[in-house]
Amino acid sequence: MDIEIGHSTRFDGRRLEHMCRRLDAHYLQSGRLPHLQLAVWADGEKALDWVAGRANEAGDALSADALYRIASMTKPVTSVAFMMLVERGLVALDTPVQTVIPEFAGLEVVSAPDPSARSGPPLAARPMLMIDLMRHTAGFTYSFQECTAVDRLYAERQLDVFHQKRTPEEYIAAIAELPLLFSPGEGWNYSIATDILGLVVERVSGVTLEQFFADMIFTPLGMDDSFFVVPPDKLSRLTDAWQAGPDGTLSLYDRGANSRWRSRPSSYSGGGGLVSSCADYGRFCAMLLNGGAVDDVRILAPKTIDLMTQNHLPGGGDLASVSTSLFSESTNSGVGFGLGVAVTMDPARAMMPGSAGEYYWGGLLSTAFFVDPVERIVAVLMTQAMPSSAFTIRREWKTMLYSALVESRT
Repeated sequence: MDIEIGHSTRFDGRRLEHMCRRLDAHYLQSGRLPHLQLAVWADGEKALDWVAGRANEAGDALSADALYRIASMTKPVTSVAFMMLVERGLVALDTPVQTVIPEFAGLEVVSAPDPSARSGPPLAARPMLMIDLMRHTAGFTYSFQECTAVDRLYAERQLDVFHQKRTPEEYIAAIAELPLLFSPGEGWNYSIATDILGLVVERVSGVTLEQFFADMIFTPLGMDDSFFVVPPDKLSRLTDAWQAGPDGTLSLYDRGANSRWRSRPSSYSGGGGLVSSCADYGRFCAMLLNGGAVDDVRILAPKTIDLMTQNHLPGGGDLASVSTSLFSESTNSGVGFGLGVAVTMDPARAMMPGSAGEYYWGGLLSTAFFVDPVERIVAVLMTQAMPSSAFTIRREWKTMLYSALVESRT
């Protein structure tokens, strides 16, 4: 177990080490997770770097430059890409989605238990807006929620897989065939909305999402290990990914050496398709914390970051009260949602240490990050085991990390 404690006086090194040893004993030594990499920065300085566990089934040690499938941590990147187009005046948050994706004109709302057999369902009460895609109020869904007949249709038609076999045009056509769960703006449901947002970025910019990310975000920020398709010369650094069964036993989901992430999909998932490294995603988070810039390279303006990291849920509500299914648990009380990230409004109601105004998200394979603009902290957790709902490590990690913060800015 390689624990590197930085020189930040704001953290108690002994408490950081205790956190790592506790997580090692509970998750790695027990076999609950295959590996862990944690990185924490305070005021731009590295406070912690911890790498532990096995990278693959062969038992090779996890390396500091390991690559991970970050799943829904792709969403903030796609949201940043869209806001870059907003800053250029090419699109706006209140632009109707159908102006860019005319296939979505006249979308219907489900009105019967079995939408495949519906007869004359109502039309959406208002057009879907771009902000609905960014804050998940569009009325789309994910099949893994397994709550509605529409979720079942998403599963049957494979509309939310990491590697889509349809072209962007075919994908949009397939989505347009199905009804929305609710009229845009009338609910919150975690969904494929950010995948649709990625296709908006492609149509507005005129280039693929892969090219836009590379040219406008990754290259300027020096994120050399972030991509939709892992280059052959970096494939050896991609960890194996695992899946937890009902009894918690891990089985191999995707082998790094012959990963499906080495093949190019027919369309890019702006909601979950990226591979990245701990260091790369730390630079992305540093850009957010610094108001859109890293090392004098600016990709967004500070006011744009401010706008993205405010709560945009209808009526100013929180996820526990607004969500129609996933994230409606009491642990999401006091948590809002911005433009691509969750936002902590009230740490007391969320029952977690932290700061009002911090923002975060995670991925299906249990990766996670948060940015605390009050304490000037960036933290990234990487591992590869799904589903993330099978583990409570995110809350434990964050609680212990804040317990090690002994010099607060408040």
